[in-house]
Amino acid sequence: MLGESHSIHHEFPEHRERIDALMKEEQAFRDRVEEHDRLDKTIRGLELRENPIADRDLEAMKAERLHLKDVILRRLNGG
Repeated sequence: MLGESHSIHHEFPEHRERIDALMKEEQAFRDRVEEHDRLDKTIRGLELRENPIADRDLEAMKAERLHLKDVILRRLNGG
């Protein structure tokens, strides 16, 4: 759905406490979460403005957001 939040806390509510703990303990994890959430906010803004950039650019941003989400989930699962 356009404009829907995909922040890490929203995507993984069952991991909320672990996310918060890792963000306090690990700078690299915090950096990835913050990068993911900034990218998500940018994507949502672009979607709500009816896509003022090329579709391929928006899709590249979404692919990067998905990659970050996968990296974060692997860490949440102990990887």
